[in-house]
Amino acid sequence: MYIKRFYIALVSILMGLSCISYELKAQHHDFDFYDGRVSIDVPLSFHVPFDDSLSAARVQQFYQEINQTEYQRLIDSILAYKDKQHLNDWVYYQLVRRVAQQIAPKSDNYVRYTLYKWFLMCKSGYDARLGLRDNQIILYIKSKDDISDLPFFNLNNNNYICLNYHDYKSIFNYQEQYKLVDVKVPEATQGFSYKVTRLPEFKPDSYSEKEIGFKYRGKAYHFNLKVNSEVNEIFKNYPIVDFETYFNIPLSSQTYQSLVPRLKEYMTKMSTKKGIDYLMQFTRYAFLYEDDREIFGQEKRFPPEQTLLNDASDCDDRAALFFYLVKEIYNLPMIAIRYPTHVTIAVQFEKPMGQGIFYNGNYYTICEPTPQDKNLSIGQVSLKHQHEKYEVVYNYLP
Repeated sequence: MYIKRFYIALVSILMGLSCISYELKAQHHDFDFYDGRVSIDVPLSFHVPFDDSLSAARVQQFYQEINQTEYQRLIDSILAYKDKQHLNDWVYYQLVRRVAQQIAPKSDNYVRYTLYKWFLMCKSGYDARLGLRDNQIILYIKSKDDISDLPFFNLNNNNYICLNYHDYKSIFNYQEQYKLVDVKVPEATQGFSYKVTRLPEFKPDSYSEKEIGFKYRGKAYHFNLKVNSEVNEIFKNYPIVDFETYFNIPLSSQTYQSLVPRLKEYMTKMSTKKGIDYLMQFTRYAFLYEDDREIFGQEKRFPPEQTLLNDASDCDDRAALFFYLVKEIYNLPMIAIRYPTHVTIAVQFEKPMGQGIFYNGNYYTICEPTPQDKNLSIGQVSLKHQHEKYEVVYNYLP
C-alpha cells in the first residue's frame, strides 16, 4: 500500500517537473481571437531561423529541423480551440495566421511566416503544399470547392488552391507553374473547405450600433443594427465561392437578434406576398448602391453580415441578403439567376404571379432585391434584363 502511494506521488512529482521544465523552455502568448482568448505555449526550439535564399533544399531543411521540435502541444492546443469554438476551416486558417504572426511576424520575414503557416496547417491534418518561383513562395491547400478567382493546380485528380494569392496578385506568375517542394507530411491528408456555416460568437463589447431605415408604402421603418467590424477582417481575403456556399453564410448571433426578430415583428400581419415585397424593398433601399469595381477595383461578394455592416453594396450582395432573409422568415424554395452583369432572386409562391422562370417543374417569380430604373413590383423584370440570356446558378429547396 505504502509503495503504491509512494509510486503515485513520485509520478505526480515527475509530471509536475516535466510541465515546469516545458514551460521554462516555452514562450507564452495570449491574444484575442474573435470569440475568445487564445493562450499558446511555443517551445523555444520551435523558433527555427530562415534567412537564406529561397530554395527547395532550404525549405526541406527547415521542415526537417522544425519537425524535430516539441511542436505537438502547440498543435493540440489550437486544434482544441478549433473544436471548442466550432470553427469552420476558413476561420481556423485565420487562427493559424494569427499564431504564425506571433511566432514569425509577417513584416519581419514573409517567407518564414509562410513556412510556419504551412507547417501548422499540415500538422493540423490539412494537405497543404508549397510552390516556389522567382523568389516567391506560394501556399496551396487541397480543396474540392469551386473557387473562381484564385490560381490552382491539379495533382492526382485533386485541386490545390492558392491561399496567399492576395499577397502577390499582380506579380503572381501565371505563365509558368510554380515548382512544388517535395516534402512528405504523413498526417497532411485532409481537404480544406471554404464553406462558412457559422460565424464566431464575437464579444458583446466588440459590436457597435448602426441605424438604417427605409420607407415602405409611405411608412418609415428604422432598425438599430448591432454590427461588428471584425466581420470585414474575416472576409477580407475570402474568395469568390460558388453561389450555394455564398448564399448560405449566416449572420452572427447578435446581428441576427438585432434584425430578424424586428423584421418579423413588422411583418407579423402581412401576407406572404406582402412580406416578400417588404423584404425586397428593404434590401433595395436601406443601403446605398455602389458597384464592386468602383469600391475594390474587382468583383467582391459580401455575405449578408458585410452588407449590413458596410455603407454600400451591389446586386450580388443584396441578392445574398434577400435570399438569407426569405429563407429565415419564410423558408420558401428559391433560385438565384445570373444575367451577364446582374444577379437576382426568384421565389416559388403557392400560386405563380407576374414574370418568372419555369425551372425543374416549378414556377419561380422574379423578386428583384436591387434598385433599378423604376420601382419594380413582385414579378416584374427591368427592361434591361428582359431579353438577356440568364442561367440558374443555385436552386434552394427547403
